[in-house]
Amino acid sequence: MNHAPDAPPVPHSVGTNRPATALPADACDSHMHIFDPRFAASPHWKRQPPRAEVAAYRLLQRRLGTSRTVVVNPSTYGTDNACTLDALAQLGESARGIAVVGQDVADDELDRLAAHRVCGLRVNFVTPQSWGITTAQMLTTLARKVARLGWHIQVFLQPEQLVELAPILAALPVPLVIDHMARIDPADGVDGAVFAVARRLLDGGNTWMKLSGVYMRSHDGAPAYQDAFALGRALVKAAPERLVWGSDWPHTTETPGTVNDADLADVLSAWCDGATAVRDRILVDNPARLYGFAMT
Repeated sequence: MNHAPDAPPVPHSVGTNRPATALPADACDSHMHIFDPRFAASPHWKRQPPRAEVAAYRLLQRRLGTSRTVVVNPSTYGTDNACTLDALAQLGESARGIAVVGQDVADDELDRLAAHRVCGLRVNFVTPQSWGITTAQMLTTLARKVARLGWHIQVFLQPEQLVELAPILAALPVPLVIDHMARIDPADGVDGAVFAVARRLLDGGNTWMKLSGVYMRSHDGAPAYQDAFALGRALVKAAPERLVWGSDWPHTTETPGTVNDADLADVLSAWCDGATAVRDRILVDNPARLYGFAMT
């Protein structure tokens, strides 16, 4: 158990408690965003972005006990990855990036991003994008373009879109990473059609899942998100070698002041049934393989 004293407050994160069981060395937060007012939002983005800079995120790292991170370029900036690249420069070798680009992106731009430790692209079917509607053709075009770099494609989609696009997703020439547990409704759970499709993709050996954003569909809510327990446990049992965990800080989909990141780490431990070896695989070994961190 973790008996360390409470941590200083962290912007966009409720509470000051630390995870009940200390996280392992080299633990990775595999999904978070940086929002810095030095960088202008894309004209297509109508909501006011939060202020969530690298200095604030470092406070969260110290509270949780994570040292590695994956910065995902948010839709707020459209296809401008400058804020994310700046964050990667500040965070150093312990950080990797996921960029957002248009389907007409040139090879030299992808090479430039790779030189800054970007290792994948996010293709978002859910929130407004600067190009308009995201299509399956865009997804397959981008996958072909990044195959030479050894990158992966990360998709954020609605559950029904996962079912609709499953044949295309299964045939991608690069690894696939599914955001936020595919937004599966816990009420549908492990007996629903969406979980069955997700399970087939995971079983195919080329798909990864992010255990993040549990609050997006949970009806029970914090701290335990109990209605999602069976779903989380089933994913851990199905593919412990291809799961990663992310905080999704600063939690832009949620009402401010409602998410405790230490509780989210505890939820992962509960899904692993207290098996620290499994939890540590999800926090350390799996992200090392997926994102190219040094193996420990």
